[in-house]
Amino acid sequence: MHPIILFDGDCLFCHASVYWIAARDRKAVFRFAAQQSAVGRTLLETMSAPGGDTVVLIEDGCYYVKSDAVLRIGRHLAWPWNWLAAVGFLVPRLLRDHMYDQIAKRRHRLAPKHDHCQLPPPELRARFLDELPR
Repeated sequence: MHPIILFDGDCLFCHASVYWIAARDRKAVFRFAAQQSAVGRTLLETMSAPGGDTVVLIEDGCYYVKSDAVLRIGRHLAWPWNWLAAVGFLVPRLLRDHMYDQIAKRRHRLAPKHDHCQLPPPELRARFLDELPR
């Protein structure tokens, strides 16, 4: 089963991050769902995972949040991101999560400003979950 990234569907920074990840996910490993979607809410509830201000990665029956999720996502991406993620695990989680929280606190200001919502191309749209994987 593919790892699933649950992101804040109301956050432009999070949307931009999904596009960034997809562009570097050459093997199309990840599937995506907004936390506010029916699929996202169901997965969060089923996994008893926190949502809202953090990215959630569901992989191999476990969930990961904050910097653990970011670094685990990075391990699946093309070089140099997979290498940087491996090095990132050497940083203590307390420090990594503090850095994550600082970015998350400012994410609405960091987001690119658009007059309209960007629709994903069909090949990326197919990776967004409209129903739960079987």
